[in-house]
Amino acid sequence: MENAVQEIVAKQVLTVAKAVEDKLDEEIHALDRLDLDDLEVLRERRLQQMKKMAEKRNRWISLGHGEYSEIQAEKDFFSVVKASDRVVCHFYRENWPCKVMDKHLSILAKQHIETRFVKINAEKAPYLAEKLRIVVLPTLALIKNAKVDNYLVGFDELGGTDEFSTEELEERLAKADVIIFEGESSKFLSKSKAQSKKSVRQSSNPDSSDSE
Repeated sequence: MENAVQEIVAKQVLTVAKAVEDKLDEEIHALDRLDLDDLEVLRERRLQQMKKMAEKRNRWISLGHGEYSEIQAEKDFFSVVKASDRVVCHFYRENWPCKVMDKHLSILAKQHIETRFVKINAEKAPYLAEKLRIVVLPTLALIKNAKVDNYLVGFDELGGTDEFSTEELEERLAKADVIIFEGESSKFLSKSKAQSKKSVRQSSNPDSSDSE
């Protein structure tokens, strides 16, 4: 009799254990399925983000982003700034300081495709120079949503010397929110300011920023 009771109890224990095991298996399977669904949702969301970014890049490239180009006609300035949300426009003349600025902007134009980088000869754009009160050259007009939001005049904010680094100029533009940092697009974010400055200067020139 005792053995029969033990057998019954043992069977009940096994039955309960099997039921618990089945329940656990079901819950684990449900969790696995949930994880896969979550991953699929995240994957789809990421694909949509990548698609939108690709569309943005294509649009930016079609507008001339990614290159540092010159506005030849004064009237074209307005169509350029209306077409892009963020524009850095270098008002220049044929002098050494402006050539130094050109080299830095050429680098940044490739690094920050979200922003249009252009230049215009101030001496050939008297209306714009007067309207925007451009006096010292080089001057960068920092334009957002078709409006001049800020200026970078000469090299005063870059250490007062033409030996400033591309990273220093990049940081100044970032503070003005005219360029956007995504991932590692900004070199200055990953480099210490304690590093020696990299100059684009290729030869000595006594000229400094001048006025029109």
